[in-house]
Amino acid sequence: MPNAKPYRIKSITEIHRLMGLPKPHHPLISILDLKGLKSDPDIHAVIFDLYVISMKRGCDNLFYGQQKYDFDEGLMAFMSPGQVLRGEENGVPPDLEGWMLFIHPDFLWNTSLATKIKKYEYFGYSTNEALFLSDKEEMVINDLVKNIRTEYHSNIDKFSQDIIISNLETLLNYAERFYQRQFITRKITNHKILDRFEEMVNEYLSNEALLSKGLPSVQYFADALNISSKYLSSLLKQLTGQTTRQIIHNKLIDKAKEKLSTTELSVSEIAYGLGFEHPQSFNKLFKSKTRQSPLDFRQSFN
Repeated sequence: MPNAKPYRIKSITEIHRLMGLPKPHHPLISILDLKGLKSDPDIHAVIFDLYVISMKRGCDNLFYGQQKYDFDEGLMAFMSPGQVLRGEENGVPPDLEGWMLFIHPDFLWNTSLATKIKKYEYFGYSTNEALFLSDKEEMVINDLVKNIRTEYHSNIDKFSQDIIISNLETLLNYAERFYQRQFITRKITNHKILDRFEEMVNEYLSNEALLSKGLPSVQYFADALNISSKYLSSLLKQLTGQTTRQIIHNKLIDKAKEKLSTTELSVSEIAYGLGFEHPQSFNKLFKSKTRQSPLDFRQSFN
């Protein structure tokens, strides 16, 4: 049943068992080839207690946001522990190729990636916000994955973990670069998202019914745009130099300036009207953005 509770996978060994594969070469890291891989028809969704990095080809029924993906080469996705992965509605595509890299968090323990991996925001993107690679980019990633596979398939020694971590960190840095390229090359689609986002913020700030619910949140707009909050902030940062929250705050201040300069409403009334629970919070934000208090700003117009 599609709505069944997701199946939780806690270890590399369990993945191999479910896939009918031999015992893994390493208990904390494994790379599985997707070609010919069969999925369990009774499992429609899984939660991995692992980091998962995947490269896919031959999955042209996948969607990027609300659009079918239009990039003819490889497609990468990143998952952090605890995220849900749902299977294809019609099962595994017959022409699916690629690989999935599974990393248990314990493998990163006491390495440079133990805390650094959390800085790669794309691990928080939705699975429909995949990274689309050119042939050249795909070759770079695949070479690094081959290095990782070769290393953990060899005799494990005191250098193995450091070499694998080094290749993994390089892979993640390349993915960061390629995502930045994607934000640029998908300019038309991304600017449509930016335009729609700005429209929605303006609509929210002009709608008393919405403002009665409180200040607009990043998650509110991300949900409305059908993308993850982290992807939205990354995209906006690339296009505007500002995060989602910064843009929302700037528009709040613009609206506040308009009310302070064109109405007789008190500062408290303006604060409540913009969704602030406490006027002090409004005063603090206004001053941090303008270096003036709301009253000082109003007086500058008199």
